[in-house]
Amino acid sequence: MQQNLADRTPFFYGWLVLAAAGTANFARNAAASLTISVFIYPLSEELGWSRTLIAGAAAAGGLAATFTSPIIGRLIDRYGARTVLTASSIILIISTAALAWSDISLTIMGVTIPWVFYIAYATGRVIFASPVQIGTSVVVSRWFIRMRGRTNGILGLTHSAGMVLFPLIASIVIAQSGWRDAWYVLSVVVFVVALFPVALLISETPEDLGLHPDGDQQEETTETDQPNGPKPTTEEEPNWTSSAAIRTPALWLLALATGMLFFMHAGSNTHAAAFFQDQGLGTVTAGVSISLNAIFLGISSLFWGRIVERIPARYVMAAVALNLAIGAFLFTFTDTAVEALAFSAFFGFGLGGMLVVPPVAYADYYGRASLGTIRGITEPFTTLGQAIGVIIPGLIFDFIGNETYLPFFYLATAIGLLATVASLFATKPEKHPSPSETVADE
Repeated sequence: MQQNLADRTPFFYGWLVLAAAGTANFARNAAASLTISVFIYPLSEELGWSRTLIAGAAAAGGLAATFTSPIIGRLIDRYGARTVLTASSIILIISTAALAWSDISLTIMGVTIPWVFYIAYATGRVIFASPVQIGTSVVVSRWFIRMRGRTNGILGLTHSAGMVLFPLIASIVIAQSGWRDAWYVLSVVVFVVALFPVALLISETPEDLGLHPDGDQQEETTETDQPNGPKPTTEEEPNWTSSAAIRTPALWLLALATGMLFFMHAGSNTHAAAFFQDQGLGTVTAGVSISLNAIFLGISSLFWGRIVERIPARYVMAAVALNLAIGAFLFTFTDTAVEALAFSAFFGFGLGGMLVVPPVAYADYYGRASLGTIRGITEPFTTLGQAIGVIIPGLIFDFIGNETYLPFFYLATAIGLLATVASLFATKPEKHPSPSETVADE
């Protein structure tokens, strides 16, 4: 089917692949931190759950994704992003619908365990943080090289749209029918938006359809090219194996910096609505601030995508980290609705870069051939950062911060500054010649 479409499409088929990947990226927000944030109040009010308990399900999913990410990366390289993303969409539909039964619990030795909520939401978080996050960016980075920054920026924009609409839809349904119906509605949205585009439109590489990255014209081959050998790639593109990549310091510095940024992102976004309401700013301000955060994430995704095509990725990554560090520090001064809205927008601007720059950096540094495996190796830093970032603010609020989130924002500021330094040292690795590997010219 993809071949027929590619032959008939009057434009580069990679744009359809990007659109299909974008639907999955949009739909994964059924399990996003901003989405669960609008459920914190109704769940805690009706079921008497603490914020730490609710956030713990997201943390459990993040921890699980830490272990599944390396497997997912290999599956993408072996079976393709289309297979992985289709299966992930189905699982996300089921797990989101199952959250309507969150009040089913088990009491053991006087301790109530909301096992349905934990299993269902943790499963959704695994899908959110591992196969969709890796699969969408990998397949887009394989279809685009010259335009890799801007296309990953567009992918970030689709995530931003989901960040805005999923909490909004959930809030409306909660107000009208309650939190149980809200989960049903979100599962239907995932089914309608993502499943069929992912299953029917995604192809793994442009070469599979007789095309070339970015829709460029076919390059000339040399006499040494073998009919059964690797498909030719652009002369500038590196071609690292995963075993060679893991021996470069840049890989681990990028992974560490990305993990720290996702720690800040998950902690801030999961607890933002509750934080603003604790500050006495009301539910409307809290809701609008979350929307602004997501809107500016989308706008800035396009900005950071174009910038990273022109400036070395490590410098752009450092700028993103510094933006988030300043944003986290500004939250500590939030006293008015105007400040909440302005600081949320500023923080969201940095989040757009957090989503766009690392995938581009990995692809630019190491090439397309083993990109799924390489992303799977590094993604545990991201998922672990998300898991810890979700739970730490709740623990601080409940046990350390005397019912305030302020110590968390001070911690996030320090971590953002560390990520800035780590990013600056993540210089692009030099590929040394070897008989069995393609050499990348620096």
